[in-house]
Order: sequence, then C-alpha cells, then structure tokens
Amino acid sequence: MVEYRIDRRSGVATYVQIVQQTKQALRLGLLEPGDRLPTAREVVEATAINPNTVLKAYRELEREGLVEARRGLGTFVRKSLSTAPADSPLRAELDAWALRAREAGLEREDVAALFTSVLDTHFAESKGDA
Repeated sequence: MVEYRIDRRSGVATYVQIVQQTKQALRLGLLEPGDRLPTAREVVEATAINPNTVLKAYRELEREGLVEARRGLGTFVRKSLSTAPADSPLRAELDAWALRAREAGLEREDVAALFTSVLDTHFAESKGDA
C-alpha cells in the first residue's frame, strides 16, 4: 500500500502531490491493477489533510483512467504505469550512483540539478511533460 508524504513547503498543491506519488508508485510497480488505495480516512489520519483533498486527487486519477471507485469498497488501481520496477538493475545502478554522489559531498539539490540536466539532455523531446 502506498503511504503519502505531504510536503507543505513544496509549493505543489496537496492533491497534486497525492496524484504524483500515486503515479510514481504505479511506475515503480509498487501499485498494481487490483490494489486498493488507502481510504480518504486513512490518508487524513496519516497526513492531517482535508478529506476533500484526497477525494479530489482520487477523482483526478479516476479521470485519467488509472483508478476506479467502487461504491462501498474503496478506490482500486485499474492500470499500471510500470516499465522500470523498483527492483530493476537500473534502480540498483542509480542507487549506487546516488551513494557515490553523496560520498562526494553533493547535496540533494546538487544531485537533483545534475540529474535534471542529464534528463533534459536525453529526453529533450518530452521536456515540459508532467
């Protein structure tokens, strides 16, 4: 089950953070078709956000065809976005690289800037996609 982490200082709307974290879990294979998302009540208890914010995020995911609400049962994953599961060799290589970057004294923001620059170089055609 996915556990949402809300960063109130990020400047990103809370419901967008839930949508993004759900999509990330779908891409990493942490959520698969048939899995149930946490109920709005469970998310509210864990994150202290408004239940309407959770419902707004779930409606957005439903609009995109990624989840479906089943009356009285909850919200379930309909479709996976997984192409690079969390246990893939690429993940292990990236993990080792991040460890080396940290040992080299880079800060998180330095790594993010470097990684974004490399992504922009190799995925220029999809720049601006969310």
